[in-house]
Amino acid sequence: MVTGGGKKMGLVGASSLVVANMVGTGLFLLPSSLANIGSISILGWVVAAIGASALGLVFAHMGMVDPKPGGPYAYARDHVGRFPAFQTNLLYWFANVIGNVAIAVSVTGYLAIFFPVLKHPWAANICTAAIIWLFIWINTRDAKLVGGFTTISTIAGIIPIAFVGLLGWLWFKPDVFMESWNPDNIPTMSATARSASIALWAFLGVESAAVSAGVIENPRRNVPLATIIGLLVSTVIYISCCTVLMGIIPGKELRISGAPFAEAARLMLGSWAAIGISLAAILKASGSLVGWILIVAQSAQAAADDGMFPRRFAVTNQRGMPVQNLVFTGLLMMVMLLASTSPDVATQFSHITDATVILMSVPYIYSILAMWRLNQTLEMSTAKIQCFVVIGVVACLYCLSVVLGQSAELDRKALLVLLISMPLFAFIKRR
Repeated sequence: MVTGGGKKMGLVGASSLVVANMVGTGLFLLPSSLANIGSISILGWVVAAIGASALGLVFAHMGMVDPKPGGPYAYARDHVGRFPAFQTNLLYWFANVIGNVAIAVSVTGYLAIFFPVLKHPWAANICTAAIIWLFIWINTRDAKLVGGFTTISTIAGIIPIAFVGLLGWLWFKPDVFMESWNPDNIPTMSATARSASIALWAFLGVESAAVSAGVIENPRRNVPLATIIGLLVSTVIYISCCTVLMGIIPGKELRISGAPFAEAARLMLGSWAAIGISLAAILKASGSLVGWILIVAQSAQAAADDGMFPRRFAVTNQRGMPVQNLVFTGLLMMVMLLASTSPDVATQFSHITDATVILMSVPYIYSILAMWRLNQTLEMSTAKIQCFVVIGVVACLYCLSVVLGQSAELDRKALLVLLISMPLFAFIKRR
C-alpha cells in the first residue's frame, strides 16, 4: 500500500481526520432514526460511547505498537489470517458502499426543503440515483478536483452543526424532550440496546487514524492520541446535537423528518434559517459523498492489487482513476437504493444505516482478535496484557450488542453475506 512520500499529517491533522470522518453526514439524519425509539435513546448513547471508547483504545493501541496502512484489513492479514483479511476487506468495502447510499439519501432529504415533490418515495429515489451517478462521474475526472470540493464542503458542514448544537440549547424545552421519552413503551433494556446499535453509525470512522497510519507523522505517538481526541470531540458533538434536537422538535415530527437540522433552525429563527442550514447540509453531504466514493474505490483497487478482489477493480483510465471499479460501485449502490425504498427519506436512511453497522461489526471484531494475538508476542507486563483483554471484551460485547439490537430479518441477511464470502474467497484464491 502507498504510505505517502510527501508531507505527512501531524497530530492536529490526524485528529481532524478522525472527527471529519466520524462527524459526517450521518449526523444530519441520525436524530430522526433515534426518534423512532424516543429520547430514552440518550441511554443508548452512554452505552455506545463506552463501546466506541473501547474500540478507540483498541485502534489506539494497535496504532502505537504496530502502525500499518490499511487498519483493520492489515491487522487481520498479519495477525489473524488471509481469509479473515479477505472477509474484513470485503465487508469494510461493502458496508461503506451501503453507507454511501445513506449519504446520498441525506442529500435528497435536504433538497426536499426546496423541492417538496422529493418527499414522494420514487421521486426521491430518482433524485438520489442522479446524485450518485453525478458524483461517480466527478470521481472519474481526477483526485485533485475531488479534494478541492471536499475541502470546501467540510468547512460548510460546520455551520449547521455549530449553529444547532450550540445555540439550540436556548430553544431547548424539557417538556418536549420528556414527552417523547419512550412513546412506544419499549422495555428500557431493549430501547437502550436498539439505540446503542443505531449509534454505532455515529462512531464509524474511529479507525481512521489507524487506517491512515502511513501518512501520519510519528504514528506510534500521533495515531493513538488522534484516535482518543477525535473520539472525545465527536462524542460530545453527537450527544449534544441529538439531545437538543429532541428538545426542540416534537418526537412525532422528528421521526419522519428528512431534514431535522433545517426543521430545528426553522423553529428557532424562521424559514430563512432553515434554507441556510439546508444549503450548508447539502454542500457538506455532497462533499462527503464525493470523498467516500473515492475512498471506497481506492479500497477495492488496493484489494485488487493485493489479489483479494478481481483484477478489473484495479484498471485505471488515463487520469489514474479506476473507472470500471467506480461503475460497478455505482450499480451496486443502485441495487441498495431500490432495496431500501421506504415511505419517507428518514425511514430509508434508518434501514440503510442498520445494514451498515451490522457489517462493520465483523471487521472491528477481527481487529480485536488481532490485538490479542499481537500482544502475546510483545514484551508487556501481565497486568497490561490483561487490561487490553478486558478492553477487547468490552469492545466485542458492544459489537455483538449491535447485531442483537437489529431485527432478526436483517441479521439473517448479514449472515447470508458472511456465508457468500466463503466460496467467493475460494474462487478468487483459485484465480
